[in-house]
Amino acid sequence: MSLDPPSPPPRRARSYKTRRVSRRLSLSSAHARLLPQTEMRVMARTFREQLFFLVLSACVLKGDSRHIENNEISKDEFFSFFDSELKRETPEEFMYRRPLRCLDMVAVEGRFSFAADSPQLRCAAFLVAEPDQLITVELERVHIDCSAGDFVTVFDGWVKKGEKFPSSQDHPLAAYERYVDYCDSPKRSVRSSQNVAMVFFRLHAAGSGFALTVRKHANPFPCNVISQATEGSYTMVIPQERRNCSFSIIYPVEIDVSEFSLGHDNGHPRSSTPGCAESGDFVQLLGGSGIDTSKLLPVTDLCASFSGPTRVKVGCDNAVVRMVSSGRFVSRVSFSYRLLQRPELQSIKLNNVEDFCFNN
Repeated sequence: MSLDPPSPPPRRARSYKTRRVSRRLSLSSAHARLLPQTEMRVMARTFREQLFFLVLSACVLKGDSRHIENNEISKDEFFSFFDSELKRETPEEFMYRRPLRCLDMVAVEGRFSFAADSPQLRCAAFLVAEPDQLITVELERVHIDCSAGDFVTVFDGWVKKGEKFPSSQDHPLAAYERYVDYCDSPKRSVRSSQNVAMVFFRLHAAGSGFALTVRKHANPFPCNVISQATEGSYTMVIPQERRNCSFSIIYPVEIDVSEFSLGHDNGHPRSSTPGCAESGDFVQLLGGSGIDTSKLLPVTDLCASFSGPTRVKVGCDNAVVRMVSSGRFVSRVSFSYRLLQRPELQSIKLNNVEDFCFNN
């Protein structure tokens, strides 16, 4: 299949802040004999399967920059790649330096290098950190031919099939500012605004290559998170600032919202209705199959402060807790989530009023 020539990337991006999530999985006894199980940081299989839809479903990166299309990689090859990550991304002290693959996932700090032994035209590395971390990417030893169409571009967030996370509504930068291209920008260090970032690149000649260093930094007020975990609890706070924040869980889950506070007791009863936008301060539970929260459909809205459980099952590829703040209050939402089991997913197919997913 022919590829459209890459369009020139947008100009500059400012640097902001972000953070990370790690997973520990048990390995086979053979692997366990090599490395202590307590030191093994690995991604959950389910998360790796969900990331298959991120990387493979691509005509990956349509958007406002040079993009990658038609990644020629099979499902088995993709899972094989992540199986190798069980070995390659275990203890961080052993994985500080390693080569990048054309399609890669990086969940640890370190120095990563890529050297092309043949033309590599559709490559991307997805970077992820803990929820309360930001990611800094520093480009080094870049040997590419910009005039021949080579590029190395850092994106502040993730892109999949033209959809961006965070969405344009929820990110502090304009879309074109979220791309930093090595050929067009003097910047060699880029800090993300959330716990995910990505690097995509195209190299036409063997011998071309680059290195990048990934570092992570504490983020006191995380906003816009992609979770690697299948279960957990989280508190999202917006400190009197007009902005939107989302927590994206790329599995079908049950979400239990235990507290929603606007920083004052307004005496109103809890509100859980299809529409709360008029209030200016509310929490949405969203569901769908994409990563752009503005394109997901609402499961329910919460408008008024309350404490006490509100449980909703969202049997979707992506379940999101999104908080919208007018900036008048210190907004806070606390929730927990867990992976839905197979019998629960089967019951969702029966169109229970509360348990559903939007397959648009």
